[in-house]
Amino acid sequence: MSLFKKLQAALPKSKGVKIALIAFIVFGIAGAVLAGFFVRNLVMGMTIINLPGAPIDKPTKVETAFDETQEPEFVDVPVENLKLPDPWDGKSRVNLLLMGLDYRDWQAGDIPRTDTMILFTLDPIHNTAGMISIPRDLWVPIHGFEYDKINTAYFLGEAWKMPGGGPEMAKRTVEEFLGVPIQYYAQVDFTAFESFIDNIDGVKVKVTEEVRIDPIGEGEEGKPIYLQPGTHVLPGNLALAYARSRSTEGGDFDRANRQQQVVLGIRDRIVKFNMMPKLIANADKLYANLSSGIKTNLGLDQAIRLGLKALEVPKDQIKHVVITGQYVNFAKSPDGLDILIPNTDKIRILRDEVFLSGIAVGPAAVGSDTLELAKLENATIAIQNGSGIEGLAEQTAEYLRSMGLQVVEAVNSDYIFYSQLNLFGSKPYTLKYLVELMNITPSSRITIQYDPNSQVDILLFLGQDWGTENPMP
Repeated sequence: MSLFKKLQAALPKSKGVKIALIAFIVFGIAGAVLAGFFVRNLVMGMTIINLPGAPIDKPTKVETAFDETQEPEFVDVPVENLKLPDPWDGKSRVNLLLMGLDYRDWQAGDIPRTDTMILFTLDPIHNTAGMISIPRDLWVPIHGFEYDKINTAYFLGEAWKMPGGGPEMAKRTVEEFLGVPIQYYAQVDFTAFESFIDNIDGVKVKVTEEVRIDPIGEGEEGKPIYLQPGTHVLPGNLALAYARSRSTEGGDFDRANRQQQVVLGIRDRIVKFNMMPKLIANADKLYANLSSGIKTNLGLDQAIRLGLKALEVPKDQIKHVVITGQYVNFAKSPDGLDILIPNTDKIRILRDEVFLSGIAVGPAAVGSDTLELAKLENATIAIQNGSGIEGLAEQTAEYLRSMGLQVVEAVNSDYIFYSQLNLFGSKPYTLKYLVELMNITPSSRITIQYDPNSQVDILLFLGQDWGTENPMP
């Protein structure tokens, strides 16, 4: 029996809608809370390497917080059938951007930036899900503006009163950076996460190295707490502090991994100990705490169906990645700020590990596999013939159609010697197939600019090189 059917049989009528929304929050929105919205005590800027020297104050060591062998208490809930909306339609991938705002900006009375962005995706066809953590210091073109840190997109949208404000500006910027459409966003700025963790009797995490955490309002006279390596079941205040800590050598990158670890830990806790009855029993309180702090373009019905579907995804089918130091170059902005220059090729491969569900190989696929994957993408291709050879555009179009690709236009254009390619949609395998087929190198002849309003996914310019040497009969 699916989780959705079990919920139908178990939820009381008065609380069904609320707990279904909580199910959605558990999988996704909670991740945004973990993303470090409570940053009152964090130092300014990104710390990649710890400062030398010993702590001034003697640290308090914590071996564990809860007894991990002790099972949580359960609550008996009366069973009564309830008719809920159907789960997600099962036909389309859904992408949602979770945003957490920098509390320091709120505290200073300024328009906030995003402290963290996590892109969640759900593929209902293959029953898979994934999340990508996006560093706040990535140096990218902001939609409608110039290059800046990606965390300023929200600020610019609010400051300039752009359509949709900060959330829409941040969503569009991430769309164009990753080259994937994002249907929904969720901005979370509430303070109920600690109590939610306590409602599920803590969350289990595996700590691999000593981590300094700073619970809000905790510690002896401001002294730090150090989590030692090992397995811990953390209460809400320590779980939040653990998820927002930047104290280890990897700085923001390590923090992103910890956030994802806690998100998955919440899911594991609820599933392993059958927590749904307890959540149902406390649905009114949880709903009041959580829903009041969420700003999203998801409708209630959409959130319910999406949440139910998300909870049906097996853990081993949830892919989680972080854009870490191996995918960027460390640099300084024109005004001297620490920034991360993205390695777009590597990030594209990382992205496809998450977004190309049901496909065993990534963008490095070669030979006939690439063509088969390109066919599945069903990309629309426009051809412009700049080779100077009459009829080459239509001849190439027919050849590509015979390969199973979708060419929608073939016209002549100004002369060019080397073939070029513009990618406007998220069609990495079609791009790879055409690049290999036509030997389009170096990468300067390939332009990637995500544009959801483009009439085609790929614009292919035929140069004299293709007219002189090609595999067409």
